[in-house]
Amino acid sequence: MSDPISPRKILITNALPYANGPLHLGHMVGFMQADFWARFQRLRGHQVTFVGGDDQHGTPIMLGAEKQGLTAQQLIDQVEAQHAESLAGFHIHLDNYSGTHHPENQRLSSEIYQRIKAKGHIDVRTIKQAYDEEKGMFLPDRYVKGTCPKCKSPDQYGDNCEVCGTTYDTTDLIDPYSVLSGKPPVERESEHYFFKVSDFEAMLNEWKDSPALQPEIANKLGEWFESGLIDWDISRDAPYWGFEIPDAPGKYFYVWLDAPIGYMASHEVACQQSGDDWHAYWDAGNHNTELYHFIGKDIVRFHTLFWPALLHAADFRIPTGVFVHGFLTVDGAKMSKSRGTFVMAETYLKHLNPEYLRYYFAAKLSNNVVDMDLNLEDFAARVNSDVVGKMVNIASRCAGFIGKRFDGYLAKASAAPELHQAFADAADAIAQRYEKREFSIAMREIMALADKANQFIDEHKPWVLIKDEAKIDEVQAVCTAGINAFRALCIYLKPVLPDLVSRAEAFLNVDPLRWDDLQQPLLDHQINKFTPLMTRIESDSIDAMIEESKESLEPTLDPNSPLAKDPISAEINYDDFAKVDLRIAKIVDAQHVDGADKLLQLTLDLGGEQRNVFAGIKSAYKPEHLIGKLTVMVANLAPRKMRFGLSEGMVLAAGPGGSDLFILNPDDGAEPGMRVK
Repeated sequence: MSDPISPRKILITNALPYANGPLHLGHMVGFMQADFWARFQRLRGHQVTFVGGDDQHGTPIMLGAEKQGLTAQQLIDQVEAQHAESLAGFHIHLDNYSGTHHPENQRLSSEIYQRIKAKGHIDVRTIKQAYDEEKGMFLPDRYVKGTCPKCKSPDQYGDNCEVCGTTYDTTDLIDPYSVLSGKPPVERESEHYFFKVSDFEAMLNEWKDSPALQPEIANKLGEWFESGLIDWDISRDAPYWGFEIPDAPGKYFYVWLDAPIGYMASHEVACQQSGDDWHAYWDAGNHNTELYHFIGKDIVRFHTLFWPALLHAADFRIPTGVFVHGFLTVDGAKMSKSRGTFVMAETYLKHLNPEYLRYYFAAKLSNNVVDMDLNLEDFAARVNSDVVGKMVNIASRCAGFIGKRFDGYLAKASAAPELHQAFADAADAIAQRYEKREFSIAMREIMALADKANQFIDEHKPWVLIKDEAKIDEVQAVCTAGINAFRALCIYLKPVLPDLVSRAEAFLNVDPLRWDDLQQPLLDHQINKFTPLMTRIESDSIDAMIEESKESLEPTLDPNSPLAKDPISAEINYDDFAKVDLRIAKIVDAQHVDGADKLLQLTLDLGGEQRNVFAGIKSAYKPEHLIGKLTVMVANLAPRKMRFGLSEGMVLAAGPGGSDLFILNPDDGAEPGMRVK
């Protein structure tokens, strides 16, 4: 029997999804992991508060709202409601869900800033930033692209290279350009506010070596310490969607300053509703409560370096633990819009039971920082085998006999007290698996118990015993043992399958199951009529979900538009595109071609080298109107022998043909021979 456990007061948060679009299945990895753990702790009798919300600030919100013809407030309100609905659809039980633009967060963000400023942890400096003159705004790192200064990969973001992993300043990019206007940004000076993270190096080193972090994350912090702690720029210039910094007109808190403070604000709303003491969870020095964050590996730096330093500086407690998980892949590859594997939460819910995914994720999740693959074939096979074929099957095999022959009453004694004891004895080991977030191991151990129960039923064959009136009591005892095994499985799987277990509780005619119920079997008790608790996953439903995911990405086109008439070709990778060498060329001569209805003969200057090209643009241009123009040509196309001569490349033109052809003209400043990239 398990030893009595002392009640704990636990606060759990999950990373805040960004408020610029619907949730997808990748978001569900973190939310489900946090929900499993929260439900497990509640099942054990602990006081648990699980809160979340949307990350609602930053330039993308501002620009996204503008693009949709909405105010930023309208957009974030709309997305917050949509996110909350999707989470509820997946049975994610949050005690409060409110975004970072709520007034509680503004007050707390200002209070924390003023605390750390009063203690001398804010530094004001003039820095140089990328500025888009056409848009009239400073550009966030992700709105500047260019060539990586280290590996020379093109089209990399302004803060890090996705090819080689190097981090750098935006000003280090080669040939940078603004994502908004396409124009090269200029450098402008601006006064910015920095949080002096370096003031807390000793505390952070101690934190790094604490049990709060997974070994992989502690190692990553060690690497950051070795390269030297840098102070954190916590301000952004107007125009910016966020909270204005107190006493600093035109300056706004950087989104990552107030985003984690959103955990505190969302919890404050939950406490206002429940009457719980918010300060007991957040004030420094309080050791009677616990605080845990579940996050993805892409936001480790903010949660394990800046966040604990900020909390400590403002006299708040640092987290008890930060639990980091990897990304989601589908069928072994990054989620893909073109393949339909970038599945939105609402699309999944139209076609499949949310608890299918909850169980599958639980069966795959570990406490390591590793990516998790949703293999759609394995997904169907595992759920059908484990949940339907093993767990639910136990109840369906036994309930009919109890209902029809014994008026729904279980026997006064089980035919297999040793089977019940095996289930009860596993409680501590399975609880440890849940506690350590070793969900996949827990699922395997639970399904091993289900195998034992099914084996017991197979050996005793109640469908054979029922034919012998002298063995009727044995049938009741055997089926009672089976129903109790099913009940124990429901307790073990309640954190993962809450809706199924809720319906199972109605079938069993019991109050909500608790972990302690494992110790006492259900005997001499009337159960209700059994109805199917879960059906098998059908491949047609998965196929329909994938197809809809593809369709949902198709834009609604005017049937007369060029894109509708001439759809985009099949996707290629960058290596394919990089093989094409596009160059600026000057048309120095243009002539009619004798005997050709569509061709003009062009002489192209590439800046010291001339090429002869035959182009099918005669119906759209007179030769004399082309001479002196700049255009774009494919310079590395293999020469093609034609009956009129040798064509040494191809000029680029747009349009359906005939008189509707338009050669490409670069802007002034381009010179013959320049590469187009």
